Amino acid sequence: MGSTKLNTSSTLLGRSILAEEFVRSLVFLIDLTALSWSFATSWGARPPTPPPTTGWCLNTTHSTHKAPRSKNRSLISLIVGLVLGYSLAQVFTYIATPARIGPYVVEKRHPDKDPHDLRVPHDLQDPHDDDESAHELVRHEHKQDNSSLADKLFREVRILCWIMTNPTNHKKKARHVKRTWGKRCNILLFMSSAADDELPTVQLPVGEGRINLWHKVKEAFKYVYKHHYNDADWFLKADDDTYTVVENMRYMLYPYSPETPVHFGCKFKPFVKQGYMSGGAGYVLSREALRRFIVEAIPNPKLCLPGTVINEDIEIGRCLENVNVTAGDTRDAMGRGRMFPFVPETHLIPAKSDTQFWYWKYVFYKTDDGLDCCSDLAISFHYVSPNLMYVLDYLIYHLKPYGIQRTLEHLPEKLKVGEFLPPPIETPAASDEDSKDDEDRVTKKIPVPVLPTQNPLIVDIKKEIALKRKELRELQKSIKKTNSKQVYSDEDVSSIEKSED
Repeated sequence: MGSTKLNTSSTLLGRSILAEEFVRSLVFLIDLTALSWSFATSWGARPPTPPPTTGWCLNTTHSTHKAPRSKNRSLISLIVGLVLGYSLAQVFTYIATPARIGPYVVEKRHPDKDPHDLRVPHDLQDPHDDDESAHELVRHEHKQDNSSLADKLFREVRILCWIMTNPTNHKKKARHVKRTWGKRCNILLFMSSAADDELPTVQLPVGEGRINLWHKVKEAFKYVYKHHYNDADWFLKADDDTYTVVENMRYMLYPYSPETPVHFGCKFKPFVKQGYMSGGAGYVLSREALRRFIVEAIPNPKLCLPGTVINEDIEIGRCLENVNVTAGDTRDAMGRGRMFPFVPETHLIPAKSDTQFWYWKYVFYKTDDGLDCCSDLAISFHYVSPNLMYVLDYLIYHLKPYGIQRTLEHLPEKLKVGEFLPPPIETPAASDEDSKDDEDRVTKKIPVPVLPTQNPLIVDIKKEIALKRKELRELQKSIKKTNSKQVYSDEDVSSIEKSED
């Protein structure tokens, strides 16, 4: 049965393509014929004047009566030919559309561009305008998957996600967040200046544009604090072009208490003493951090600027630091980052040779590109197009290598309020060019310096130190015997002993 359907579809496909090409050729020939006929009638179809047979007067009469009729007929023929050709072309073009021929016509959907150009998805016609096709992309689930641990974290680590968007991006970007990763949040809100029932949005009393970002962030967190403070443990702010693996965020947050004043994100080091979190990669506040931000920071202009600030991520970092909210460390146990301000390609493909790129100057911790850039449990990426969101959703939640089963990492122990996990141990780089050397980055072949312990000069120095130490001890004993008050302390002796090292 399946083979019959396949053969039928193939036959229809071939016939429809041939029919389409035939109709297009026919339309072209009709247009060409109509135009040729019109021009021929206008300039080349008038018959020559017959020679006079009865004298000059008859010839004059013939010329004066026949010429106007020929010109009028040529003009009418030109107009009729153009109208007829255009009408037939429109009729056949309408009939030749893929919707009229059948659903099997192959169309060229992708422009001839570099397949590695990440701007290509933005140039394509949005395939998600059709609600049915969009839901078809995301509603497929793997019923055989064991999600018991993810379900446990869903109940125990409640995350409210609010998305920064604007009226222009409601359909272009925001709804694709809702259809992909946004549905995995415990609560999903879209903050905008206009109402939209499809998302739906929370209409904030703010304007749009970068100059209003800081005001918008404050109003959004005020709304969350007023209406959902007790409905979640953690509160994530993300952009409408941010992709987040919510399960990995829950795993990272699991050991921490929501009552610990802390916030996490991709930490940058300038402008704020303890660092601030990149706005594009998203940042998440604990319940206590949210309370301090709303109750203590915003009302006090000395702690939080009330005016217009373009860089909202820097300013919220300052506000949180002023109310003693810790800027947390999101790195995994191997020192790899979890939250990123660019798409995966930017971090995975080695490009650190551009030392003037601002990211290397801003990033708080030692980082790398290539395979060591990102944790196996990475959380977020920024500048993700709508098409790439669906691709990431497929790669993360649907694609699986057959025969390979990963062992789940054990959940860490719960921490007390105010406690933090120890920072990862950073492995020293093999050289300043470590990021350019893929072999060093992958294998971690770090040379260990060998000291020349048999150097004669070092041996002589050690002997001299040992002799001085012996003399010092003898002097100390003699002083103690004479009950002198000026004695060398044990710390002095220890300091001399340490000089040997």
